[in-house]
Amino acid sequence: MEYRGYDSAGIAVWTEEGLLWRKKAGKLSNLEAELAQHPVAAAHLGIGHTRWATHGAPTDVNAHPHLSADGRVALIHNGIIENFASLRAELESAGVAFASQTDSEVAAQLIARELGTGAGLAEAMRTVSRRLEGTFTLVAMDAHDPDVLVASRRNSPLVVGVGEGEMFVASDVAAFIEFTREAVEMGQDVVVEVTADTWKVTDFAGNPVEGKPYHVDWDLSAAEKGGYDWFMRKEIYEQPQAVADTLLGRFDADRQLTLDEIRISASELRTIDKIVIVACGTAYYAGLVAKYAIEHWTRIPCEVEIASEFRYRDPIVTSRTLVVTISQSGETADTLMAVRYAREQGAKVIAICNTNGSTIPRESDAVIYTHAGPEIGVASTKGFLTQITACYLLGLFLAQERGTKFGDEVASVMAELETMPAKIQEVLDGTDDLLKLARDLHRVESVLFLGRHAGYPVALEGALKLKEIAYLHAEGFPAGELKHGPIALVEEGIPVFVVVPPQGRDQLHDKVISNIQEVRARGARTIVLAEEGDEEVQPYADKLIRLPRASTLLQPLLATVPLQIFACEVATLLGHDVDQPRNLAKSVTVE
Repeated sequence: MEYRGYDSAGIAVWTEEGLLWRKKAGKLSNLEAELAQHPVAAAHLGIGHTRWATHGAPTDVNAHPHLSADGRVALIHNGIIENFASLRAELESAGVAFASQTDSEVAAQLIARELGTGAGLAEAMRTVSRRLEGTFTLVAMDAHDPDVLVASRRNSPLVVGVGEGEMFVASDVAAFIEFTREAVEMGQDVVVEVTADTWKVTDFAGNPVEGKPYHVDWDLSAAEKGGYDWFMRKEIYEQPQAVADTLLGRFDADRQLTLDEIRISASELRTIDKIVIVACGTAYYAGLVAKYAIEHWTRIPCEVEIASEFRYRDPIVTSRTLVVTISQSGETADTLMAVRYAREQGAKVIAICNTNGSTIPRESDAVIYTHAGPEIGVASTKGFLTQITACYLLGLFLAQERGTKFGDEVASVMAELETMPAKIQEVLDGTDDLLKLARDLHRVESVLFLGRHAGYPVALEGALKLKEIAYLHAEGFPAGELKHGPIALVEEGIPVFVVVPPQGRDQLHDKVISNIQEVRARGARTIVLAEEGDEEVQPYADKLIRLPRASTLLQPLLATVPLQIFACEVATLLGHDVDQPRNLAKSVTVE
């Protein structure tokens, strides 16, 4: 099983001596070195896992597999168990000793307890699965039953590989495609029991369920990309899950919003009088979106700075300043230097990052992790949406701690946020018109993007994607700035993408419609992104792209996606290497 990253890895196998395990923090090579030094005997049953830390630091102890306290159960887990704290407290009160800080170990201990009552492994897995809240794929083995492997799934990938005299369970077909191309798709809320020759699927209540067999016709490299032509395209389609994962486990037992690692007291947060967001590239645009939300929810002035400029302009930073850094890798040199400068000035620093244990989180006072998983494509996609999501979480957390929003108000926004993965998926399911549009427009020389309010950073990000991977001249502008110069670029036939905000009391919607008319009157071809049910834009759109309904502040999570798809398809049609565009890399060594 692979959980979106590689900050630790481990295996467990059944031998005549019982369950043997090896696990190490760091890259997979660390585990390989450990096995070379301390090998395990050949075995016919085993589990393995690569971890992306969520609960507990990336250490040897927190690596998977987890063994139950009695040594009978070995278990691996993908996902987040939201109610692990109450379950752990229940087990500890019964005398169960925990070895790790993870949420995952709770499942191993619970299964062991059920086995102790005489239940079989599949029955124990069903009983425990019914108690778990959140997202999980669990795979477990029982030292007393060496011929069976049992897995459970809720909102996390699970597939069965069917070989000749051998069976596999995995998070992706890439794990077993060199051994078999026959697979079985697992539905939602199911438990699968496999032996060397058989597989059996039930729901959590024990009722038989039909799995869906299919043949994998991809080669190994295609399987690594999930069958997509580019990692970037795969990552675009991973965004619903990435956003959902970033939102998971954010409430404590008292329904208070919590973040990952907060080493700043509530009293210190209440004294903050300015927020400065520091980032580079796409992350900077995520910061621009965040400014609208954070100021609205907290009433704290918020600035957004390009990291490479921050420390060179003598910024005003004090002990009452909160600096928020956004970095996918956690190693971006510009951003790291900004962190160090801010802390030298006495400011508190919160890092928004996708890489557990990286430098920027280690040197910050608090961390919010975006659980996007590895992003291979150079042009960031799921990184952007998860960074925005994390910024929303930060804004709501600050509003909660400072009392600018009541608990029910925070819960209301969180409830809308939790609907966004399904809405992002809805956008992804309706891409045919976008692909046709890309075919129609891929030979143009210039594209403009317009937006207002939170739609303006979306316009900037849409333009950046075309620059990065299609090498087209593309510019994003605040729509209200057209008459102050940019409208001079509008000529007959130029495509202009316009992000239209939801209808509201601030008249922004009507103003953007006027902006559409201004560019259309000068010959522009207008591609309009507007919410479902907005009929006022229809007469002014040469091409209308519908978005699911969302509040103005959350609309960027939806409006960005069509622009990513368009850029990816244009670059593909132009014959460019989408994943490795010219002159660019996943570099962190600039400053």
